[in-house]
Amino acid sequence: MAEPLRFTVPEECGGMVAKWFLKSRCGLSTRMITRLKREKDGILMDGKILRTIDRVTAGAEIIINLPDESSSFIEPIEGSFDIRYEDEHILVVNKPPFMPVHPVKQHQTNTLANLVTAYAQKNGAEFVFRAHNRLDRNTSGLVLIAKDKYSVFQLHQAVRKVYFALVHGRLEGRGTINKPIGLHDDSKIVRHVVESGSPAITHYKSVFSGDDYSLILLVLETGKTHQIRCHMSHLGHPLLGDDLYGGSLDLINRQALHCGEMSFCHPVTGEEINITAPIPDDMQTLIDKLIEK
Repeated sequence: MAEPLRFTVPEECGGMVAKWFLKSRCGLSTRMITRLKREKDGILMDGKILRTIDRVTAGAEIIINLPDESSSFIEPIEGSFDIRYEDEHILVVNKPPFMPVHPVKQHQTNTLANLVTAYAQKNGAEFVFRAHNRLDRNTSGLVLIAKDKYSVFQLHQAVRKVYFALVHGRLEGRGTINKPIGLHDDSKIVRHVVESGSPAITHYKSVFSGDDYSLILLVLETGKTHQIRCHMSHLGHPLLGDDLYGGSLDLINRQALHCGEMSFCHPVTGEEINITAPIPDDMQTLIDKLIEK
């Protein structure tokens, strides 16, 4: 059973219709409120059932009992993984390269979702696997998982992620790539810059640069599929190991991309959360060589 959410009605909200208080001050979506109305003791005010048409009382305590959920459609597979942060509402994991986030046709049991589902069941805190950010199979780094629908709603578009990448060629300074991205006409996977595509904005800053390759830091304003890989290739600096977008496999056998930093406002406590994940060995080895030059 998830810990209930608790809110105190401030003086200025006394007399407000419960539905609007729940949406404006508690951050509940209309869908979540509808779901809670069907749950036993879903929404309480000072221990009594609160209807959405009732008016809230200043100083009263509003208790929201989030419904239990199950991830039974994902097969639980026991295994180890790197937890960087966890509480009642969220889980942040450092995903290794070569591991898909979600089960797909080719990968049904060797995904992060399988491991997290088994972990949750083993600890008696089963929840639906909802990844806020979806890293490519070969991209490593931080994945934020919301344990309940309330946290999903609160975290929408509110997470800042910093990526580290090794790209071909000498890239210095900083810049912004503001180019729309769309699918290639002859592919269901490969993206390219095209005027008819979806808006995509990538900010980058060089950390170290050399004649053959450079280490850069990236922050996204939009989260399009393959955005970093596509934009850097368009700039003429494809990622090392990213043969899909023109990168070479000579130095590393996967795209050299890692989500290494994440920050967000906690969906329940409001606390600023900052999390980091170390760059994996395959990338770090190349970075060390770059720094030594």
